[in-house]
Amino acid sequence: MTIVNIYEAKAQLSALVSQAERGEEVVIARAGRPLVRLVPIAAPLATRSPGALKGRITFFDETEIDAEIQQLFEGVEE
Repeated sequence: MTIVNIYEAKAQLSALVSQAERGEEVVIARAGRPLVRLVPIAAPLATRSPGALKGRITFFDETEIDAEIQQLFEGVEE
C-alpha cells in the first residue's frame, strides 16, 4: 500500500493512477491522516452497441412517406 500526502499526489498523479490500475492500493492523506483511496473503476462506464436502437426511433410518420423514399431510407428492397 502506498500512502501519499495531497501535495505529493498532485505532483505524482499520473504515476499513482498507473499504480491503482495495476491493482495496488493508493491512499491519499492530509497531514498524515488517510482521506481517500484511489481505485480503478471495475467496469467500463458505458458500452456501445451499434444498432441497439434500431426500430425504436422514427423520424417520419410512416403513413405520409412515399414508398420509394421510405425504401431509400431503410434500404428495403421489394
